Amino acid sequence: MKILMVLTSHDQLGDTGLKTGFWLEEFAAPYYVFKDAGATITLASPKGGQPPIDPKSDDEGAQTDATRRFLADSAAKQALANTLTLDQVRAEDFDALFYPGGHGPLWDLAEDARSIALIERFHALGKPLGAVCHAPAVLRHSKAADGQPLVKGKRVTGFSNSEEEAVQLTQVVPFLVEDMLVGNGASYSRGEDWYSHVVVDGLLVTGQNPASSDASAEALLKLI
Repeated sequence: MKILMVLTSHDQLGDTGLKTGFWLEEFAAPYYVFKDAGATITLASPKGGQPPIDPKSDDEGAQTDATRRFLADSAAKQALANTLTLDQVRAEDFDALFYPGGHGPLWDLAEDARSIALIERFHALGKPLGAVCHAPAVLRHSKAADGQPLVKGKRVTGFSNSEEEAVQLTQVVPFLVEDMLVGNGASYSRGEDWYSHVVVDGLLVTGQNPASSDASAEALLKLI
């Protein structure tokens, strides 16, 4: 069982002068769900190398069992420091694709032609795709074989407008995940803010927020 995890390379939070990146919990929790299930995990990002960790997700208050396990895992940290570029991976070589969130993907992965092509190829091959929190942003421009948005008519979730409002970044992000999904014709649902909510529709798994990380990964495993 081979799983490709794709992380953001973007580290600037709009024009705020603050740093962003991927959310550590949303990488670490799925990583260990996959690892403990015996999967071989490959990590990739647009630029390759070490993807930027959102500093807020590395704060003491944001730590979970999975992040603490990662921070003590030299092999996992080494793998993260040496991600492949998106040019170096092919959908044919993997059984599933997973995108951790964080605000970074809104800027780079949502617009990256290589990521879009990768998603569309996984879809065409009938292989499952998972994305958690802000990562459903990567589906913004992805199309199905008929040229319609990949999420059109599908049941999905992702970081909600109310959660974005709660972190006071509504005016900073390039677009709102919830609005984008609805605008692309998806049937968006949400749970309570900050509580786990995962939606599975066919081979597409989406999770609403960091609390949904484990359950999103577990749902993806069931589709492999």
